[in-house]
Amino acid sequence: MNCHKQIWADSPYLEPVRASFRTGKPIEWIRVHDLPDYAYFNHSIHVNKGVGCSTCHGRVDEMPIAYQSSSLQMEWCLECHRNPERFVREKGKVFDMNWRPENKSATEIEYGRSLLVKYRIQGKQVLTSCSTCHR
Repeated sequence: MNCHKQIWADSPYLEPVRASFRTGKPIEWIRVHDLPDYAYFNHSIHVNKGVGCSTCHGRVDEMPIAYQSSSLQMEWCLECHRNPERFVREKGKVFDMNWRPENKSATEIEYGRSLLVKYRIQGKQVLTSCSTCHR
């Protein structure tokens, strides 16, 4: 409710959330993102390295109901790990939904490369160990 006291506060879609908040009865969630049990994912590492929420989850601020905007399959993840300079942003912009989804121009790619150094992002070297994600 912290977010939804301000965003879509009167939306009928959020009545189940408001009712849960009022009554204390948990919401029966329908999982949108469900990785296999053998896949390990740590949000904090990604957030602390400048990967924005919208990079993986899409523009949730524009979704009337949450849906999976990216496949989250292994090849999709590897695309980012192979070219992290295309997807990284300043840590202060991680929650900025208006931030560009990908660094594309030469200037943006160079900016991304500077963040790889600044945040000590290993990129391709992380991919040498299967156990980074498969545990």
